[in-house]
Amino acid sequence: MSHLLSGFPRSVLTPNLVGVARSAFFRRFSVPEPSSPYSSPTCHDFSGTTDMVIQERDHQKLNCILEACKFSSDFRTAFQSHAKIIKFGYGTYPSLITSLVSTYAHCDCLDLAHQLLDEMPYWGFDLITANLIIASLMKVGEFDFAKRVFRKMLRRDVVTWNSMIGGCVRNERFEEALRFFREMLNSNVEPDGFTFASVINGCARLGSSHHAELVHGLMIEKKIQLNFILSSALIDLYSKCGRINTAKKVFNSIQHDDVSVWNSMINGLAIHGLALDAIGVFSQMEMESVSPDSITFIGILTACSHCGLVEQGRRYFDLMRRHYSIQPQLEHYGAMVDLLGRAGLVEEAYAMIKAMPMEPDIVIWRALLSACRNFKNPELGEVAIAKISHLNSGDYILLSNMYCSLEKWDSAERVREMMKRDGVRKNRGRSWVELGGVIHQFKAGDRSHPETGAIYKVLEGLIRRTKLEGFMPATDLVLMDVSDEEREENLNSHSEKLALAYVILKTSPGTEIRVSKNLRTCHDCHCWMKILSRLLSRVIIVRDRIRFHQFEGGLCSCRDYW
Repeated sequence: MSHLLSGFPRSVLTPNLVGVARSAFFRRFSVPEPSSPYSSPTCHDFSGTTDMVIQERDHQKLNCILEACKFSSDFRTAFQSHAKIIKFGYGTYPSLITSLVSTYAHCDCLDLAHQLLDEMPYWGFDLITANLIIASLMKVGEFDFAKRVFRKMLRRDVVTWNSMIGGCVRNERFEEALRFFREMLNSNVEPDGFTFASVINGCARLGSSHHAELVHGLMIEKKIQLNFILSSALIDLYSKCGRINTAKKVFNSIQHDDVSVWNSMINGLAIHGLALDAIGVFSQMEMESVSPDSITFIGILTACSHCGLVEQGRRYFDLMRRHYSIQPQLEHYGAMVDLLGRAGLVEEAYAMIKAMPMEPDIVIWRALLSACRNFKNPELGEVAIAKISHLNSGDYILLSNMYCSLEKWDSAERVREMMKRDGVRKNRGRSWVELGGVIHQFKAGDRSHPETGAIYKVLEGLIRRTKLEGFMPATDLVLMDVSDEEREENLNSHSEKLALAYVILKTSPGTEIRVSKNLRTCHDCHCWMKILSRLLSRVIIVRDRIRFHQFEGGLCSCRDYW
């Protein structure tokens, strides 16, 4: 064993780290801390198996014990094994350090994982081990620390880069994913299909049309072979970037032998409010003898929901069970509750929830709450609120907006007091636009942009022009019992209005405008953009949390049903 340990400094796991491990152990399990740094709280706290493995110097079995701790989230045995490793002088053995870091990260003991990595010799990690550590840290959301490990690596392969890029996407750091991809292209490592799958997903989530074209072009240039995963990803990419016609072209140019390709096309059409097109694709799917799966029907039901096709939605829900023997899951019931709720059939939506064979989840209750807000049914809205165990800001806002629209200011104030009591802050609207390959982000009421003065000047001019055309701000949506002027000021600084004003400031007349938003667009902004599209003779495409809206000539593609 000595030749395996040669070259590794004995101070990797210092007394300081031992103290951290001990303190974490005793805090977690409320055990009185002993006087000796290396002693256990009681004699039975360390398993005989661990003792035996250490004394036999069988590092492979010890790794197996740590792996078992990781998969079973056995904190106690992991801490015990750590203490024994230090006590018996194995604190510098790289594979055991790796297992400990991975186990702590997996068990959410990140303070120990951090200090272990801080005090270890990074050159002692082999490539496979380092890749596993990065993947493990990304899995538990420790992006910054995974990046630190990545930067200290002397050698990287395609798995290393894929772990970083995929981890960025998993942790919703989409711009970081693109930066790592650019860095990878400048290295001597060639991207593979897995790389492009992650990058495409990141571009889709970001809605970056510019990067979508670059990445697709690069795939063609590098002769990356399309499989059903990449084909589905490309359709999803163009759909989410607002380029549904390009998504259709991709769909028509590839093989349709896998159901996931059909699902991507149907879902893409659904978020664009093209329900009849989605139904047409489903019919084509049936004619080509491709069996739909549960995801197919989620897409079809969503498409029906966005367009108010209640009877068609009911028919597909029944077809799924009767003809294809697919038992509805939570997502299908959620889509049906959303379909009925959007159509104003709030009581029927509630009846479906009560008839479900499984416990409804938060998403379903929120769909009902949203319907109650839209159709002013506070009694049922309070039922939905009572069923949501962990309220977030959106739930409070829906309920408060409902009371405000009914001018029940006392009830709205009670909701705001509940928010304060529970420490819930309103989720600020955030919108972003892409110009010249650069993403510009705006928050509601934002004044942090370098060109804030010019942006607000353009916005004020646009608001004046829309008012002359008859636009009336929807001040009843503002959840405050304040003057109309204050409410109007609140509405005027919504993030999508700021983003749109910036694009108008920076582009020439007639240029198509694309805006993405993290929340559902409000009724006020929706009405405003319809008028603005007619005034400016420009197409305005907004992707919100739910779907796409294409404003043109004073009309919206959603036909005011969203």
